Amino acid sequence: MSTRLFVGNLPFSMTEDSLKALFEMAGPVAFVRIVIDRETGRPKGFGFVEFERPEAATTAIAEFSGRTIAGRALVVSEARPREAVGAARR
Repeated sequence: MSTRLFVGNLPFSMTEDSLKALFEMAGPVAFVRIVIDRETGRPKGFGFVEFERPEAATTAIAEFSGRTIAGRALVVSEARPREAVGAARR
């Protein structure tokens, strides 16, 4: 079973390829997505990384949460399901 992580406070210059390369240091990455604003076409500063193995995700959280990349401290945590995100906003 794969584990998806939320990665926040990304530098706006980071690409999906560079994000994948960074997180592959923790283990095999199955999926990477940086969220793009529909209106401006610019990155929103956060994204998602999915690992094939849960232990790799745990390693990534420990290793990359708080790490400074291009002057920005990354925020890394396990992603919540979309339903939980919508319910939290109400």
